[in-house]
Amino acid sequence: MSPILVFGVIAGYFLLLMAISHITSKKADNNTFFTANRESPWFLVAYGMVGATLSGVTFISVPGEVGNSHWNYLQFVMGNMIGYAVIALVLIPLFYKLKLISIYEYLKDRFGQNSYYAGASFFLISQTIGASFRLFLAALVLQIAFFDNFGIPFWITVLITIALIWLYTYRGGIKTIVWTDTLQTTFLLLAVVISIFMIVDEMGLEFTDVFKTVSNSGMSTVFEWDWRSNNAFFKSFLAGIFITIAMNGLDQNVMQKNLTCKNKAEAQKNIFWFSIVFFFSTMLFLALGVLLYKYAMDQGIAIPERTDDLYPMLALNYFGIMAGIVFLLGIIAAAFSSADSALTALTTSFCVDILDIQKKEKNQKSTRVLVHIGFTIIMFLTIIVFNALNDSSVVSAVFKVAGFTYGPLLGLFVYGLLSKNPVYDKWVPLVCILSPIISIILDLNSEAWFNGYQFGFEILLINAAITILGLFALYRSKAEELLTK
Repeated sequence: MSPILVFGVIAGYFLLLMAISHITSKKADNNTFFTANRESPWFLVAYGMVGATLSGVTFISVPGEVGNSHWNYLQFVMGNMIGYAVIALVLIPLFYKLKLISIYEYLKDRFGQNSYYAGASFFLISQTIGASFRLFLAALVLQIAFFDNFGIPFWITVLITIALIWLYTYRGGIKTIVWTDTLQTTFLLLAVVISIFMIVDEMGLEFTDVFKTVSNSGMSTVFEWDWRSNNAFFKSFLAGIFITIAMNGLDQNVMQKNLTCKNKAEAQKNIFWFSIVFFFSTMLFLALGVLLYKYAMDQGIAIPERTDDLYPMLALNYFGIMAGIVFLLGIIAAAFSSADSALTALTTSFCVDILDIQKKEKNQKSTRVLVHIGFTIIMFLTIIVFNALNDSSVVSAVFKVAGFTYGPLLGLFVYGLLSKNPVYDKWVPLVCILSPIISIILDLNSEAWFNGYQFGFEILLINAAITILGLFALYRSKAEELLTK
């Protein structure tokens, strides 16, 4: 693709985002930034969350992964559906009942101030690393597609990208994101649909033949029943349930959007409809993966060593200008939709959980803006560190370590919801720190200690279980609790 064309696509997309930001941020205040004044239409939130949940990693990786594990990923998504039901029926009513801005405020009410700070801190760390990693991958695509042609260094690419995100989010916050996510979801899904049309046309098939082609492919196998496999059904299914609860239901980034709905019933409706659309959207990505491999094999095109490179390579070099433009829009949308909401959620959590901004009578808005700038700089520096490491295995390891921080969050909420016992609040942060450390040690030594067994996503459950056991060990009697008040 021509660099000038790429620039035009990026510029045009950004102008659309700025137009939406201008409209949605009129008369915006902190309440607008944090909660969108709780006036978001549920269907808008549901549709927009599809794009935010898919992210750039899914957009590129899921079609390519079909060549490795076929449709096994759908087992994980089936578990996601149960996880979303738990979020809708258990967590949404709780958060609306307490009228929370940050979901970690629940920990203060249930355990105490130290537990509250611990939960919020774990979110801030994991979200900063996770969001930076996803934006890092997207920035690499933009670097190759455009900035390399002009000799522009990678750090400038990242700086421009993250500065653009800051520009359209710093005023309207979550209200702007609820609306921009709908645009981003549209481009993500449009990219997949147009790519499928292009492949069908190139292969001389009728569109009605797509279902038959995909279903007859050996790559469309969904279930894996070998319990020793990393993709075994029950392992993937259970992982899908608990990872959804931990990384969506207990994640301020995701839940902040749900809490912008007018009431509990609309938020629940949003979750249920979003999960249905998300499930079928994932099937669309998996179908695209089958067609990409079939097209490459029919055309004698060598499959890249990294399967993540398959979709970008074909879209940008083989499917024509229209497919390339739509793919580029899709990856930009995926990058922006995950990074903008993460930046807003980080700002919200730090302002509400750490600074307790609601109790300040003066300079609330200026404080929020400074925090927003601060996290923009932190994300920029984190991405630069990822790039400096220049080792995909090291970067993946860092990202994996960040995932361990969701175990203590899951343990805290499960214990808080299922047990009424008070705990020694001052020791809770120590339990939350030790749990992921013990989990990492178990993960690194599992093959030697457990007869060759390798942990997959279930290490999250081990992490949460260690946290819960630690909280049981911190039990304090109600008499002791009353004496300290």
